[in-house]
Amino acid sequence: MPSTDDPDARHLPRYLALLWGRADTGPRRGPRPTLTVHDIGRAAVEIADTDGVDAVSMKAVAGRLGLTTMSLYRYVESKDDVVDVMVDTAFGPADPSLTASGTWRERLTAWALSAAELGRRRPWLATIPLRRPPVGPNVLSWTDAGVRAFEQTRLDGQQKLSALLLVDGFVRQHVRQASQMGMLDISDADAAASYETTVAALVGDGHLPNLAAAISDPAMADSDDYFTEELDFGLTVILDGISALVDRTGG
Repeated sequence: MPSTDDPDARHLPRYLALLWGRADTGPRRGPRPTLTVHDIGRAAVEIADTDGVDAVSMKAVAGRLGLTTMSLYRYVESKDDVVDVMVDTAFGPADPSLTASGTWRERLTAWALSAAELGRRRPWLATIPLRRPPVGPNVLSWTDAGVRAFEQTRLDGQQKLSALLLVDGFVRQHVRQASQMGMLDISDADAAASYETTVAALVGDGHLPNLAAAISDPAMADSDDYFTEELDFGLTVILDGISALVDRTGG
């Protein structure tokens, strides 16, 4: 754990220094703090999980903790800070074994599936508007685990980070789209079937023939879990592309 007099911490926002354990926690004037920045994160996550992310506000978080809104300003300066703390708390630390073994492709697939499962449990993580890249310790532990997936390749640092960003962006978009369309769960397969039936009825009789042919393909009848099947398809295509890059670098 870094010391509390770390000179680099002076340039960090207070909430971030607190998350990383780098804030000055020495004696201060005024009442003794009654909570931690992690308490704020947990309260915000509880609100987002139960009432939706739009219900998260400084006032709502303070109310959940039984405090006044002004009490939060010892730890955060704005709602954006609360959002960053909430996101980091919701992610939690990455499993140290997540990308510890296997080929780079197996490791990256494990990372993507784990991220997708987290998104499936907390879809608001994929829909929440972020004002800045999250850099909390938990979020960056996921980034570190993702980069580790490429340790057996000859990709340079930029290529590793760009490839991970590509996979992460796809997973987030897939979760967001599935959530908006009501297709996050296997039980939502009826929604996908209803969509296909409706489209088939609208594009028949020679109207939009290419779409009609695709929607009537027998392969469409095998789909019973939109979320997983589309996730697997997208990952396969993206990883094939990354594989070509890895091969070009002699990896």
